[in-house]
Amino acid sequence: MMKRAVMRVFTTITACLALAATSLPAFSAEPRPLVIVALGDSLTAGLGLPQEASFPAQLESALKARGQDVTVVDAGVSGDTSVAALKRLDWALPENADAVIVELGGNDALQGLPPAETKAVLAKIIEKLQSKGLPVLLAGMEAPRNMGKEYVDDFAAIFPALATRYDILLYPFFLDGVALDDGLMQADGIHPNGKGVARIVEGILPKVEALIAEVEAKE
Repeated sequence: MMKRAVMRVFTTITACLALAATSLPAFSAEPRPLVIVALGDSLTAGLGLPQEASFPAQLESALKARGQDVTVVDAGVSGDTSVAALKRLDWALPENADAVIVELGGNDALQGLPPAETKAVLAKIIEKLQSKGLPVLLAGMEAPRNMGKEYVDDFAAIFPALATRYDILLYPFFLDGVALDDGLMQADGIHPNGKGVARIVEGILPKVEALIAEVEAKE
Protein backbone atom coordinates (compact mmCIF):
# COMPACT_ATOMS: atom_id res chain seq x y z
CA MET A 1 0.00 0.00 0.00
CA MET A 2 2.72 2.40 1.00
CA LYS A 3 4.62 1.71 -2.21
CA ARG A 4 1.53 2.33 -4.36
CA ALA A 5 0.84 5.61 -2.54
CA VAL A 6 4.38 6.81 -3.11
CA MET A 7 4.13 5.93 -6.80
CA ARG A 8 0.86 7.87 -7.13
CA VAL A 9 2.45 10.94 -5.52
CA PHE A 10 5.52 10.67 -7.76
CA THR A 11 3.35 10.34 -10.87
CA THR A 12 1.31 13.39 -9.86
CA ILE A 13 4.43 15.52 -9.24
CA THR A 14 5.94 14.47 -12.58
CA ALA A 15 2.74 15.38 -14.42
CA CYS A 16 2.62 18.79 -12.71
CA LEU A 17 6.25 19.53 -13.61
CA ALA A 18 5.64 18.58 -17.24
CA LEU A 19 2.57 20.83 -17.38
CA ALA A 20 4.54 23.73 -15.85
CA ALA A 21 7.35 23.24 -18.34
CA THR A 22 5.00 23.44 -21.30
CA SER A 23 3.45 26.66 -19.99
CA LEU A 24 6.79 28.48 -19.55
CA PRO A 25 7.79 30.89 -22.35
CA ALA A 26 10.64 29.68 -24.53
CA PHE A 27 13.96 31.32 -23.69
CA SER A 28 15.78 33.04 -26.52
CA ALA A 29 19.06 34.90 -26.26
CA GLU A 30 19.06 38.57 -27.23
CA PRO A 31 20.62 38.94 -30.70
CA ARG A 32 23.94 40.75 -30.51
CA PRO A 33 24.87 43.60 -32.85
CA LEU A 34 26.75 42.62 -35.98
CA VAL A 35 30.39 43.73 -35.63
CA ILE A 36 32.12 45.35 -38.61
CA VAL A 37 35.81 46.17 -38.20
CA ALA A 38 37.17 49.16 -40.13
CA LEU A 39 40.86 48.33 -40.65
CA GLY A 40 42.76 51.29 -42.00
CA ASP A 41 45.02 54.28 -41.58
CA SER A 42 44.36 57.92 -40.66
CA LEU A 43 41.43 58.10 -43.08
CA THR A 44 39.69 55.49 -40.98
CA ALA A 45 40.98 56.72 -37.63
CA GLY A 46 39.66 60.24 -38.28
CA LEU A 47 42.88 62.22 -37.92
CA GLY A 48 42.06 65.83 -37.05
CA LEU A 49 38.41 65.09 -36.28
CA PRO A 50 36.40 64.53 -33.09
CA GLN A 51 35.64 60.85 -32.54
CA GLU A 52 31.97 61.23 -33.44
CA ALA A 53 32.93 62.64 -36.86
CA SER A 54 35.26 59.77 -37.78
CA PHE A 55 34.44 57.27 -40.51
CA PRO A 56 33.58 54.36 -38.17
CA ALA A 57 31.31 56.54 -36.01
CA GLN A 58 29.47 58.12 -38.94
CA LEU A 59 29.14 54.78 -40.72
CA GLU A 60 27.65 53.16 -37.62
CA SER A 61 25.16 56.01 -37.22
CA ALA A 62 24.15 55.81 -40.88
CA LEU A 63 23.63 52.05 -40.71
CA LYS A 64 21.57 52.29 -37.52
CA ALA A 65 19.43 54.98 -39.15
CA ARG A 66 18.67 52.41 -41.86
CA GLY A 67 17.60 49.83 -39.28
CA GLN A 68 20.84 47.86 -39.07
CA ASP A 69 21.86 46.57 -35.62
CA VAL A 70 25.61 47.05 -35.97
CA THR A 71 28.74 48.13 -34.18
CA VAL A 72 31.58 49.53 -36.30
CA VAL A 73 34.94 49.05 -34.61
CA ASP A 74 37.62 51.65 -35.31
CA ALA A 75 40.80 49.73 -36.14
CA GLY A 76 42.43 52.65 -37.92
CA VAL A 77 45.97 53.76 -37.03
CA SER A 78 47.33 57.02 -38.41
CA GLY A 79 50.46 56.55 -40.49
CA ASP A 80 49.94 52.85 -41.09
CA THR A 81 51.23 51.34 -44.29
CA SER A 82 49.84 48.03 -45.48
CA VAL A 83 52.81 46.25 -43.87
CA ALA A 84 52.17 47.90 -40.52
CA ALA A 85 48.50 46.90 -40.65
CA LEU A 86 49.43 43.31 -41.47
CA LYS A 87 51.73 43.16 -38.45
CA ARG A 88 48.97 44.24 -36.06
CA LEU A 89 46.14 42.40 -37.78
CA ASP A 90 45.77 39.53 -35.31
CA TRP A 91 45.36 41.73 -32.25
CA ALA A 92 43.43 44.44 -34.08
CA LEU A 93 40.53 42.09 -34.77
CA PRO A 94 38.11 41.47 -31.89
CA GLU A 95 37.05 37.86 -31.42
CA ASN A 96 33.44 38.71 -32.25
CA ALA A 97 34.23 40.36 -35.60
CA ASP A 98 31.73 39.48 -38.34
CA ALA A 99 33.18 41.37 -41.32
CA VAL A 100 36.02 43.75 -42.20
CA ILE A 101 36.39 46.90 -44.29
CA VAL A 102 40.00 47.23 -45.46
CA GLU A 103 41.06 50.83 -46.18
CA LEU A 104 44.82 50.84 -46.73
CA GLY A 105 47.43 51.86 -49.26
CA GLY A 106 47.37 55.65 -49.00
CA ASN A 107 50.57 55.83 -46.98
CA ASP A 108 52.22 53.28 -49.26
CA ALA A 109 51.60 55.64 -52.18
CA LEU A 110 52.73 58.73 -50.27
CA GLN A 111 55.99 56.94 -49.48
CA GLY A 112 56.41 55.80 -53.07
CA LEU A 113 56.45 52.10 -52.15
CA PRO A 114 56.37 49.75 -55.15
CA PRO A 115 52.75 48.92 -56.07
CA ALA A 116 53.67 45.25 -56.42
CA GLU A 117 54.74 45.16 -52.77
CA THR A 118 51.56 46.88 -51.60
CA LYS A 119 49.50 44.42 -53.63
CA ALA A 120 51.31 41.44 -52.11
CA VAL A 121 50.79 42.69 -48.55
CA LEU A 122 47.12 43.48 -49.10
CA ALA A 123 46.73 39.99 -50.53
CA LYS A 124 48.13 38.52 -47.30
CA ILE A 125 45.71 40.62 -45.23
CA ILE A 126 42.75 39.44 -47.30
CA GLU A 127 43.90 35.82 -47.10
CA LYS A 128 44.20 36.00 -43.31
CA LEU A 129 40.74 37.52 -43.01
CA GLN A 130 39.20 34.92 -45.30
CA SER A 131 40.92 32.14 -43.35
CA LYS A 132 38.95 33.39 -40.34
CA GLY A 133 35.73 33.22 -42.35
CA LEU A 134 35.31 37.01 -42.44
CA PRO A 135 33.69 38.69 -45.46
CA VAL A 136 35.80 41.61 -46.75
CA LEU A 137 35.03 44.95 -48.36
CA LEU A 138 38.14 46.42 -49.98
CA ALA A 139 38.28 50.21 -50.31
CA GLY A 140 40.54 51.32 -53.12
CA MET A 141 42.98 54.24 -53.07
CA GLU A 142 44.69 56.36 -55.70
CA ALA A 143 48.27 57.59 -55.78
CA PRO A 144 49.14 61.30 -56.01
CA ARG A 145 49.43 62.43 -59.61
CA ASN A 146 52.94 63.74 -59.03
CA MET A 147 54.14 60.13 -58.73
CA GLY A 148 53.92 59.82 -62.51
CA LYS A 149 51.41 58.14 -64.79
CA GLU A 150 52.97 54.67 -64.69
CA TYR A 151 53.03 54.59 -60.89
CA VAL A 152 49.50 56.00 -60.63
CA ASP A 153 48.12 53.43 -63.09
CA ASP A 154 49.94 50.51 -61.48
CA PHE A 155 48.74 51.55 -58.03
CA ALA A 156 45.12 51.99 -59.11
CA ALA A 157 45.15 48.51 -60.66
CA ILE A 158 45.93 46.87 -57.31
CA PHE A 159 42.42 47.01 -55.90
CA PRO A 160 40.20 45.68 -58.70
CA ALA A 161 42.74 42.90 -59.31
CA LEU A 162 42.60 41.81 -55.66
CA ALA A 163 38.81 42.06 -55.55
CA THR A 164 38.58 39.78 -58.57
CA ARG A 165 41.20 37.31 -57.34
CA TYR A 166 39.60 36.86 -53.92
CA ASP A 167 35.98 37.43 -54.97
CA ILE A 168 35.40 40.21 -52.46
CA LEU A 169 33.43 43.44 -52.50
CA LEU A 170 35.19 46.54 -53.83
CA TYR A 171 34.56 50.24 -53.32
CA PRO A 172 36.89 51.57 -56.03
CA PHE A 173 38.08 54.81 -54.37
CA PHE A 174 37.59 55.60 -50.70
CA LEU A 175 37.82 59.38 -51.28
CA ASP A 176 35.52 59.37 -54.31
CA GLY A 177 33.72 62.72 -54.58
CA VAL A 178 35.79 64.14 -51.72
CA ALA A 179 39.43 64.37 -52.83
CA LEU A 180 40.37 67.74 -54.32
CA ASP A 181 37.19 69.38 -53.00
CA ASP A 182 38.38 72.08 -50.60
CA GLY A 183 34.97 72.22 -48.93
CA LEU A 184 35.23 68.56 -47.95
CA MET A 185 38.90 68.38 -47.02
CA GLN A 186 40.93 69.58 -44.07
CA ALA A 187 43.60 72.22 -44.57
CA ASP A 188 46.27 69.58 -45.24
CA GLY A 189 44.48 68.57 -48.44
CA ILE A 190 44.87 64.89 -47.50
CA HIS A 191 42.24 64.15 -44.86
CA PRO A 192 38.50 64.74 -45.16
CA ASN A 193 36.66 67.00 -42.74
CA GLY A 194 33.41 65.94 -41.08
CA LYS A 195 31.35 66.78 -44.17
CA GLY A 196 33.83 64.89 -46.32
CA VAL A 197 33.50 61.80 -44.14
CA ALA A 198 29.72 62.07 -44.43
CA ARG A 199 30.11 62.05 -48.22
CA ILE A 200 32.35 58.97 -48.01
CA VAL A 201 29.78 57.19 -45.86
CA GLU A 202 27.01 58.08 -48.28
CA GLY A 203 28.98 56.65 -51.18
CA ILE A 204 30.20 53.44 -49.54
CA LEU A 205 26.94 52.63 -47.73
CA PRO A 206 25.47 50.33 -50.42
CA LYS A 207 28.68 48.28 -50.43
CA VAL A 208 28.62 48.01 -46.64
CA GLU A 209 25.02 46.81 -46.75
CA ALA A 210 26.09 44.21 -49.31
CA LEU A 211 28.82 43.19 -46.85
CA ILE A 212 26.19 42.78 -44.13
CA ALA A 213 24.12 40.66 -46.50
CA GLU A 214 27.11 38.35 -46.95
CA VAL A 215 27.37 37.93 -43.20
CA GLU A 216 23.65 37.18 -42.86
CA ALA A 217 23.83 34.67 -45.71
CA LYS A 218 26.38 32.67 -43.72
CA GLU A 219 24.14 32.38 -40.66
